[in-house]
Amino acid sequence: MLDTRMQTFLTVCTTMNFTAAAHKLHITQPAVSQHIHYLEDYYKVKLFTYKGRKLHLTPKGELLRKAGTAMMNDEAELWRRMQDHPEKLKIEFGVTKTIGEYVIASPLARFIRKHPDASITMRIANTEELVQEIKEGKIQFALVEGYFDPMEFDSMRYQTVSFVPVCSAAHQFQKEPHFMADLFKERLIVREPGSGTRRVLENHLAMMGCKISDFSSVIEVGGMHAILQLLEEDVGVSFLYEAAAASLISEGKLKRIQLQDFSVLHDFTFIWEKGSIYGDRYRAICVEIGDLKNMK
Repeated sequence: MLDTRMQTFLTVCTTMNFTAAAHKLHITQPAVSQHIHYLEDYYKVKLFTYKGRKLHLTPKGELLRKAGTAMMNDEAELWRRMQDHPEKLKIEFGVTKTIGEYVIASPLARFIRKHPDASITMRIANTEELVQEIKEGKIQFALVEGYFDPMEFDSMRYQTVSFVPVCSAAHQFQKEPHFMADLFKERLIVREPGSGTRRVLENHLAMMGCKISDFSSVIEVGGMHAILQLLEEDVGVSFLYEAAAASLISEGKLKRIQLQDFSVLHDFTFIWEKGSIYGDRYRAICVEIGDLKNMK
């Protein structure tokens, strides 16, 4: 079991407030302070510092937070394994929405057929939410399309995919677009903030000195399926992974917009908590799900 004082420390890291941590842990504020002072005395370092009235982690405090979070999540994984039959495989993982809707079904089905008795829970959410759930020990690993901190997570590339501009096959442009700026007169349909798809677009627009608000108007939609339907209805343009639109493009319902200044490849990546004692196990499961036996 994780030491009580470490639990207190991690709670303070989450709340960045001793009073709020005490309330969350159902203990007194002096008890929280005592636990933190014990850890500081034990490691001979300062874990927190105040800048004005705001509490901040010191560099050594951040190091302990990362190690403590890994220990907490390893304990959660150990608890799960202790509850299960020793021969029964239990997996709790997450995927981002585009991957969940258009990519993961076939490889996951292959894995299930190979492990018919496995207990599998798959969570579908945006990258930011999945990253947080790994940190909180709610899932073991995730397959994400968005950006993550390589200092926080170990990772393995699943596949590299094209990220492309798309519109209805029937869409009529005022002027045939050849460059990104030519699309700014169009209505943009985009995923919600926090999604991997939106982050990819925002980052590449920023490298071009542009932003989403440069489009004539913007519609935010929380799911790729709805975006594809809106594209079919010819109410705007969007940027998405080609795999999500492949079937509609092949059916002649959507078309890829050819731009001379926009050619983007992006990785879908398995991630799990750096430093986990179960890291090798998670890697092995990801290799099998993704059929990545030749990957290092």
